Amino acid sequence: MQTVTLNNGVEMPILGFGVFQIAPEQTEQAVTDALAAGYRLLDTAAAAYGNEEAVGRAIAASGVPREELFVTTKLWVQDTGEENTRRAFETSLGKLGLDHLDLYLIHQPYGDVHGSWRAMEKLNREGRAKAIGVSNFYPDRLVDLIDRNEITPAVNQIETHPFFQRTADQELMRERGVQIMSWGGFAEGKNNLFTHPVLSGIAEQHGRSVAQVVLRWLVQREVVAIPKSVRADRMKENIAVFDFELTDEQMTVIATLDTGNSLFFDHRDPAAVTRIGNARIHD
Repeated sequence: MQTVTLNNGVEMPILGFGVFQIAPEQTEQAVTDALAAGYRLLDTAAAAYGNEEAVGRAIAASGVPREELFVTTKLWVQDTGEENTRRAFETSLGKLGLDHLDLYLIHQPYGDVHGSWRAMEKLNREGRAKAIGVSNFYPDRLVDLIDRNEITPAVNQIETHPFFQRTADQELMRERGVQIMSWGGFAEGKNNLFTHPVLSGIAEQHGRSVAQVVLRWLVQREVVAIPKSVRADRMKENIAVFDFELTDEQMTVIATLDTGNSLFFDHRDPAAVTRIGNARIHD
């Protein structure tokens, strides 16, 4: 497994397994299969996904040494603020059955993110969160957080796929020492991604699937990816992307697919700010 080195020296697998939108009753088996397929980066979230306990059970039963795993979870909007963040962190650790996290992220750029960040800096210094970062932060929010705090986020997990490539965002993150991480790498199949003629043509040239081409494209851009599946055969297919390489020409062709816009929602849109920022989730 290829890794990236975060700004504090922590090594992170470039390809992992995400459990977004996997039902809690399916999650334990899915994570068990993912670990068997060789994934070591697991990405979940506290309130928003509701499956931390299932992830924890799969980890406990797997027999994979803790030091081989890289476990990420996230802080929801309702739990922002200094005291709330520490409480939410402890709750997540308890559900996962772990004594530390490898990466803890602020899930959305709303609420008292600066209060949360102060708490997360303490957790990082204590060694309880080996790395800390954010998710869904556009450059302005990211720079504001960096400029007003001591620790620079190690990671920013944002929507990144062939139709919304985030090249300018990635360049700014690189300048600031922040690792880009993709969510929605397959765009959830929107714009007919899996049958798109450009991607299908490249896949055919390599004797690979479109999913493998997309993941290889992300890896070559040094973007951490966390594809999700509940099928063991797909999990094995998705992780098998380190034995071929896209040409410069193919990378350039994929670059032409960028629309520059989200296929889901814009975190800078006032309606989205209100909807997400006021969402209360109880699992």
